[in-house]
Amino acid sequence: MQRMMHTPSPHTDPAAFLRALYDTAVSRALPADVTAAYLPAPPKGRTLVLGAGKAGGAMAHAVDSLWPQHAPLSGLVVTRYDHVPPAYRAAPGRIEVVEAAHPVPDAAGRDAAARVVALTHGLTADDLVLCLISGGGSALLSLPAAGVSLEDKQAINKALLKSGAAIDEMNCVRKHLSAIKGGRLAAMCAPARVVTLLISDVPGDAPEVIASGPTVPDTTTCADALAILARYGIDVPPAARAGLESGAFETPKPGDPCFDGHTVHMIATPQESLEAAAAAARAAGIEAHVLSDEIEGESREVGKVHAALARAVARRGQPFAKPCVLLSGGETTVTVKAKGGRGGRATEFLLGCAVALQGEPGVYVLAADTDGIDGIEDNAGALVTPDTLARAAALGLKADEHLDRNDAYNFFKPLGDLVVPGPTFTNVNDFRALLIL
Repeated sequence: MQRMMHTPSPHTDPAAFLRALYDTAVSRALPADVTAAYLPAPPKGRTLVLGAGKAGGAMAHAVDSLWPQHAPLSGLVVTRYDHVPPAYRAAPGRIEVVEAAHPVPDAAGRDAAARVVALTHGLTADDLVLCLISGGGSALLSLPAAGVSLEDKQAINKALLKSGAAIDEMNCVRKHLSAIKGGRLAAMCAPARVVTLLISDVPGDAPEVIASGPTVPDTTTCADALAILARYGIDVPPAARAGLESGAFETPKPGDPCFDGHTVHMIATPQESLEAAAAAARAAGIEAHVLSDEIEGESREVGKVHAALARAVARRGQPFAKPCVLLSGGETTVTVKAKGGRGGRATEFLLGCAVALQGEPGVYVLAADTDGIDGIEDNAGALVTPDTLARAAALGLKADEHLDRNDAYNFFKPLGDLVVPGPTFTNVNDFRALLIL
C-alpha cells in the first residue's frame, strides 16, 4: 500500500513541493509496500532466496517479513555498500544480505556471486528459488566468464560508464562477459522452479536488461557485444575477445528449456512512481503531465530539451497551461570528457537545464536518482530555481565552465541546492520534475 504523505503548496514553497513529489515517487517503489501480492505459496521442498541490486536488502527484508515463519527459508542477496535497511541490519533475518561495490564491481561482489552459484547445487524439483532482482545487480553480482579476470571486468566497466553508452548496451556487454548473468543463473537452478521479482530501473522495463537479466532469456548475442565495444572504442583483453568471437560466451535464448515453468513479476516500475507523483501534484491543486518514463540521451542535452519545453509552457501556455508540473523518467548518460569533475547524470541534467533556462521566471526543477545516490556521490540530485544562475554568479561560479568539466556537483553544493536523502533502498531510476508557475 502506498504511503500517504503531505504535499506542501507549490505556490508558497516550490522546493518543498518538488521534494515531496520525489519522496512520493520513491515511496511507490518501496519493497515493503509492493512485494506481498507477488509472493508464491511455499513449495513442497525448501525455498532458496537469491538476488542482487540496490533494492536487494529491502527486498530481502520484505520477503523475510512476509514469508510464513514455519516454512523453510534461506538464501543470499547482495546489495550496494550502505544499502541494507537499518532495521534488517540491526536484526538480520533468515536471508543473508552482503554488500559490494557499485557501479564498478569489486572482490566482494565476485565472492558473493560465487556463493550464489554454490547455493544452487543440490536443488530439486520440489524446491523454489525466489530471485530478487533490481537495478545495480549487474555490477554487484559480478562473476567473470572463464578466462576473464575481475580486473578485466573492472576496466571494461569503467570504460563503458565513461563512454556514454546506454544501459542496454552496457548490460549486453556485461552479460556476455559473465558466468552468472544473461539467464545463466536460471540454468544453474534446474530442476527447481524459479520465480523472479523485479524492480525496474531501465527504460522499457525489459527483464533481460534489469541487472543484466540473470534469470531470464537473453535476445542479444556475442556479436552485439562486440559491436558495442567497437562502437565506443573500448579495448578488451584477448581472452574476452576470443570468448565473444568464438561464441563460447553466448547466453541462453528464448525457448531454452532451462526457463520452463519459471515466472517473472515486475513489482515496481518507473511509470508507476511517476504516476504516483502526478497524483500527489493534482491533490495539491497542480495539473501534472507525465512526459515519458523512457527518456534517454546525453544528460545535458536532455536538460536543454526539458528547459525548452518549460519555457514554452511559461511563455505561451503550450503544449500545457500553467501552473503545472512536468514529470519524466528514464536513464540518461554522461560522456565524461574531463578529469576531476564530480557529479552524476541528475546534476549534469540540471546544469544543462539551468544554462538553457537562463533564470526563466516561475520555473523550478528537481532531478534526482530514486536510489538516493547520483552516480557515486552522496546526493541523489539537486534543485534549480529562477535565481540559480544569479546566486551562482555572486559566488563566482560559472555554469558553462562547470558543465565543460563534468563538475555539476561542485556547482550546486555551494548553493545549498543538493538533494541528499541518503540511500532509499529501492531504485526505479531517474526522477525529474519541472514546476511552471
